[in-house]
Amino acid sequence: MEMPNPNAAILSRKAEIVARLKEVLPADAVISDPTETRAYECDALTAYKCPPLCAVLPASTDEVAAVLRICHEMGVPVVPRGSGTSLAGGALPTADSVILGVAKLNEVLETDFDNRFIRVQSGRTNLSVTGAVEEEGFFYAPDPSSQLACAIAGNIAMNSGGAHCLKYGVTTNNLLGVTMVTMEGEVVQIGGAHMDAGGLDLLGVICGSEGQLGVVTEATLRILPKPEGARPVLIGFDSNEVAGACVSDIIRAGVLPVAIEFMDRPCIRATEAFAGAGYPDCEALLIVEVEGSDAEIDAQLALILDIARTHNPVELREAQSADEAARIWLGRKSAFGAMGQINDYMCLDGTIPVSALPLVLRRIGEMSAEFGLEVGNVFHAGDGNMHPLILFDANKPGDLEKCEAFGAEILKLCVEVGGCLTGEHGVGIEKRDLMTTQYTDTDMEAQLRVKDVFDPNWLLNPAKVFPLAHTESRRAG
Repeated sequence: MEMPNPNAAILSRKAEIVARLKEVLPADAVISDPTETRAYECDALTAYKCPPLCAVLPASTDEVAAVLRICHEMGVPVVPRGSGTSLAGGALPTADSVILGVAKLNEVLETDFDNRFIRVQSGRTNLSVTGAVEEEGFFYAPDPSSQLACAIAGNIAMNSGGAHCLKYGVTTNNLLGVTMVTMEGEVVQIGGAHMDAGGLDLLGVICGSEGQLGVVTEATLRILPKPEGARPVLIGFDSNEVAGACVSDIIRAGVLPVAIEFMDRPCIRATEAFAGAGYPDCEALLIVEVEGSDAEIDAQLALILDIARTHNPVELREAQSADEAARIWLGRKSAFGAMGQINDYMCLDGTIPVSALPLVLRRIGEMSAEFGLEVGNVFHAGDGNMHPLILFDANKPGDLEKCEAFGAEILKLCVEVGGCLTGEHGVGIEKRDLMTTQYTDTDMEAQLRVKDVFDPNWLLNPAKVFPLAHTESRRAG
């Protein structure tokens, strides 16, 4: 993956830059020793690494603003970083950049249960938002697989979703407002504790902008009352295509489960060895969960199971207790860690129409044979958010490049069938050079102009989202 050459003039001024940053931050909040900056050399896309010039850990919006003012004045690129769980290289630094981590910004600032919102600093982890309100019977809906560790800042940057996004939506559907600092160090408020704001939908522009437009330091989030109850059912099939067809039929019937999750045989085997969830020996399985009152749950599951039976499932298992429900979810929640125990892998993220699931799953299987690399499929099937895990050997010359080529073909296929390059992981560097597959020159120009408005000098999160040719021409201009 090509990255721009570092700016030699910035590298030569490292001591001056670090000294300026220490003027506005405590000394222990500025990390410049080369050994220590290696902790920030990559995010969860570990195939690509580059230590930053330095890293800073501000503890307030004012400190973030002070850092950005200095970096803007000195022409130093800044890479915002939440918890570093990005699977698309969204927080990968360049050698001449400052990593700006928001980990110290982790406080709950306000809760309002009557109006159903919580205001938090953006470094707070996803799961701990629910932790702050669950005793009052509320929860925060978006639930990425990394929710134990991922930060709200990164969720906003990548518009993250999760297993339950089919019913509750992704981050943008649960975000009411942000406090953001521009590259010039100006603090702005966008949206707030209300349903909508007048004028341009700037909040919609910020959510999913991947740190290209500003650094979010606070977020106002929608919280929801916990449902009366929830119950999952596990359905096993003898082929991926049949499982995909079942998903399409469930959605077509007008049922709205809270989640429909898919796993294929490689993932089933890996999770069984890892977690022992008691999954059946089959080619593919679905976990379908519904929620509501007992009567609502019974009615929805009856319809779902009737649909599933038309596809000749090899197993139907409805949870009869909280323990059985937890075991059904155990394997799915363990899937990424389980696959990591058996091989290196690259986790993709493309979204397709649900009706295209059978075709795309079949083509992924065919491409797996063509490239000679195994694929494990585990994803949010209800909204067509695919997460193929391509297995490769990082120590084998040429395997990474083969994996990248295979991944590019899968993402092109997603676009070809009417989908898009990403559902929740973002573009980062992983899909940067595929942007022209989905967007025309006119589309790209519109996006570039938005970046021009918010960050005219193109200092925020360099070499991400847009192909390098577009980035370099903008910075030169």
